[in-house]
Amino acid sequence: MLPALTLIVGAAASGKSSFAERLVKHAGRPSVYIATAQTLDDEMRDKVRKHREQRGPDWRTVEEPLDVTSALMGVKAGEVVLFDCATLWLTNHMLADHDLVAEEAHLLATLTTCAAPVVVVANEVGAGIVPENALARRFREAQGRFNQKIASASDLVVTTIAGLPLVLKGTLPDGFK
Repeated sequence: MLPALTLIVGAAASGKSSFAERLVKHAGRPSVYIATAQTLDDEMRDKVRKHREQRGPDWRTVEEPLDVTSALMGVKAGEVVLFDCATLWLTNHMLADHDLVAEEAHLLATLTTCAAPVVVVANEVGAGIVPENALARRFREAQGRFNQKIASASDLVVTTIAGLPLVLKGTLPDGFK
């Protein structure tokens, strides 16, 4: 059984989304995929299409780049949610010049009270060099703080490196490989 809140964190192309999808499917419940990507160009549209095909038809997909809270409130107790990803969600709010502190607090409150278990995917952004521009530095700091808040509230935290999971907090569900 999945805990109420799980965080899967890793670098870009580290295998975090694939791992999270397997974890959600292992729960054996109807799966809800909350997608935060905005398809603003052909490359992103192609990436989203490939992800949908990879997941298959068994997922209910909710595309919500900003109002993830409402999407979470629409989830039923018998389901399990994959929120992919918190990094794009934060980026969308930052670029829209929203109040990040208020948005994060609202989302965290909803994540911790959701009727179904939620698996959150987020990028680890602090392992590289200090970005040269102010927006990138502001983003890196905001994402790092937000990841810490989600991790603190989570019962299970896993990082992925080169497609391999490393449990940082909690334990994986019985029988999961």
